[in-house]
Amino acid sequence: MLDSPRLLFWGPTLIWASTWHVILYQLGEVPALNAVAWRFALASALLFALAAWRGEAWRLPARMHPWLLLTGLVQYGLNYWGVYEAERHIPSGLVAVLFSLMVFGNAVSGAWLFGQPITRRFAASAGVGVLGVTLIFWPEVLATGARPQAALGLAFGLGAVLCACTGNALTLTQTRRGVPLVPMLAWCMAYGALGLLAAAGVSGVGWQLGHSVAWWASLAYLASIGTVAPFLLYFKLVQRDGPGRAALTGVLIPVIALGVSAALEGWQPSVLSLVGMLLCLGSVYVATRPVPAAPALS
Repeated sequence: MLDSPRLLFWGPTLIWASTWHVILYQLGEVPALNAVAWRFALASALLFALAAWRGEAWRLPARMHPWLLLTGLVQYGLNYWGVYEAERHIPSGLVAVLFSLMVFGNAVSGAWLFGQPITRRFAASAGVGVLGVTLIFWPEVLATGARPQAALGLAFGLGAVLCACTGNALTLTQTRRGVPLVPMLAWCMAYGALGLLAAAGVSGVGWQLGHSVAWWASLAYLASIGTVAPFLLYFKLVQRDGPGRAALTGVLIPVIALGVSAALEGWQPSVLSLVGMLLCLGSVYVATRPVPAAPALS
């Protein structure tokens, strides 16, 4: 059940789509640097507890910790910090477009590092998916040029995408060496949280906590349901199907997230965004269809 291909794909897709709305309850009370740090600190504690409950050894050999530190700082530190910094300078829709490019970055890293082929059908479907995400957020893309620090925002966004692709490759490399997934993620998220807290201290932001029930409830949701569960499912999907196919979740997440926004925040789709959504859905359908077997020669 937990290894079902549908659960591995749709689980993180649906959960991460919901976090777009839940993150709104984290903003405003504390700086984003603090909010992300507390999210991964709590998620790390939950993963350590899960490893202990499952009887897994959470202590990993000292020789692994430099790689765990690197992965944590890149995947859960620089990546998420870059996303929040990018959204200070460019529209969040453009950040979503940039992250849809992960489907290509992950496919290239999978082919280069792990010998996973990139088929023409997959490349074409991924391109259509990125086009769909671009059409959904086209008004925001056009508005980017009017922002005085748009180039800086694009640099942060592209840097975050690069960090996410690198973090995925580092994680998959370690799991293929036999490192158990749960304690590995626990250590990586702990290192990422510590890196963010260190950055908050050095930058003068300090270490702040929210005070409202909504802030604490959203933190609990983001750390447990929004982090622990989807990352476990996502990296099992990466192990099963490769990083490129797993990154197709990034094509569907904006579509579902905007559906949540329409229901809860009053967002109204345009004709262009509807076309983009259809392209996203169609591209993922085509990319994930089983390849038909070649007919037997008679």
